[in-house]
Amino acid sequence: MIKIHPTAEVQTESIGDGTQVWQYCVILSKARIGKNCNINFNVFIENEVEIGNNVTIKSGVQIWDGITILDDVFIGPNVTFTNDLIPRSKKYPERFEKTVIQKGASIGANATIIAGHTIGEYALVGAGSVVTKDIPPYTVWYGNPARQRGKIDKKGMIIREL
Repeated sequence: MIKIHPTAEVQTESIGDGTQVWQYCVILSKARIGKNCNINFNVFIENEVEIGNNVTIKSGVQIWDGITILDDVFIGPNVTFTNDLIPRSKKYPERFEKTVIQKGASIGANATIIAGHTIGEYALVGAGSVVTKDIPPYTVWYGNPARQRGKIDKKGMIIREL
């Protein structure tokens, strides 16, 4: 059963069973959202967006065209995604940059993900980080700009700090 709060504006019909959409969310018509997701308060999801199964998106996140989030991903509160490397008012690129968050990755609160990068499987991006390059699987990154600070296993245990 899908639960959608009455204050949410959900235009898509492509939402998997068990997903919950909280207050004041807006989800546009072409977005695709998997099963058992938790879309928290005040989230905006654009059209060319794919979200896998078992994804948690905390409050205050905007997910723009060109972003793909695979299964079991955690997106912390107020994470900022971009999709245009040279934004200008009323001038749109021919195509938006593609960003992929791979299976099991976690992104901490207030991190900024610059468009066109991939965050690898089970990687961890620390709160407040600015991601300016691809993040390899099973690594820990934080800072501005984010730098690799360690490795992490599938269960979320940091196994080596650099």
